[in-house]
Amino acid sequence: MNCRFCKNQLSDILIDLFNSPASNSFLTREQLNEPEVFYPLKVFICNKCFLVQIDEYKKSDSIFNNEYVYFSSFSKTWLEHSKAYTRMMVERFHLDKNSKVIEIASNDGYLLQYFKELDIPVLGIEPTANTAKVAIEKGIPTLVAFFGRQLARQLKEDGKSADLVLGNNVLAHVPDIIDFVGGLKIVLNPSGIVTMEIPHLMELIRNNQFDTIYHEHFSYLSFYTVRNIFRTLDLEIFDVDKLSTHGGSIRIYAKHSDDSSKEISNRVEALINEELEWGLTKMDTYLNFTQQAFTIKIDLLDFLLKCKSTGKKVAAYGAAAKGNTLLNYCGIKSDLIDFVVDRNPNKQHLYLPGSHIPVVDETHLKQSRPDYVLILPWNLKSEIIEQLKYIAEWNGKFVVPIPRLEIIND
Repeated sequence: MNCRFCKNQLSDILIDLFNSPASNSFLTREQLNEPEVFYPLKVFICNKCFLVQIDEYKKSDSIFNNEYVYFSSFSKTWLEHSKAYTRMMVERFHLDKNSKVIEIASNDGYLLQYFKELDIPVLGIEPTANTAKVAIEKGIPTLVAFFGRQLARQLKEDGKSADLVLGNNVLAHVPDIIDFVGGLKIVLNPSGIVTMEIPHLMELIRNNQFDTIYHEHFSYLSFYTVRNIFRTLDLEIFDVDKLSTHGGSIRIYAKHSDDSSKEISNRVEALINEELEWGLTKMDTYLNFTQQAFTIKIDLLDFLLKCKSTGKKVAAYGAAAKGNTLLNYCGIKSDLIDFVVDRNPNKQHLYLPGSHIPVVDETHLKQSRPDYVLILPWNLKSEIIEQLKYIAEWNGKFVVPIPRLEIIND
């Protein structure tokens, strides 16, 4: 395999999570009796540009298909985050009814709805037809397509270039990152702004977040590497924010390199220096990651086996992609976890890929009254603990597996 960015031949491995099904390939009851496809889940490090990446074993057009099960609007925390972002962008960059906002990977319109409420023209670009359909029903114009240079040229020819182009948690999802960033350059107005929110590689390594590795995520990004990619495509990052979302993310702000109207923030060099000091451009930094993941695996299996041997019942909450990576890496099946609760009706009455744990609604949790609830989307643990605080009525406890196994009484 060659690096997606610099084309250097890859040989250094960050972690091998072995074979796993695609994280969002949920199964029907009938499919439980059919063969299930597993793909390698091996992560490489480029020792030249330090882009961390997996091979495209599972093609993107088959992952992001017409039956995609992730809908952004089911997280209250994420909606609040999106609304705050909208307000901040409007105030900082003076967006109004004469501006144009394009969101790439706009999902079900979770974010663009807030720009629409302010009468700011919007356009969503979303490759999954079922989520795009929900956005369109909200009155948000949405193209069902993958974004890249070809679509960007078409949009520009149609007079649909943008003053703000945004993408949240999409840059990691694209197999051809050069084509994607090149498309941003084309569709952006001369004085326009690009913002991208990206899970931060430094936090992934620091906090043992190996479960955020799955086939949908082709790249795992440091600020150092992202800035170099954007510079190669003649875009300059002029500011960056640190965010708490997804276990630690960054939001980058980019402009055309020849746009002199925006000063480069001191935060840019500060974060580059922080990453260099932490060692993200040194191969030694990545050496212990496999052992850190293995420790979590052993601790979680030990906990579940003790629960089983003592007659304790364990359920999970949140049929998230990261949870499927964790469960499949650990080899956990429905004999150790009875069921997983999820608010999304598109996931209910299905089964998790690989582990075959049934997905149910919250009523099932109240009826079953498990001793422990394992929170799989640990990045939303505060929201989930508040939502499910009633499990204290039967002395239920929460369990969080990442960055280390933690049992929470309330």
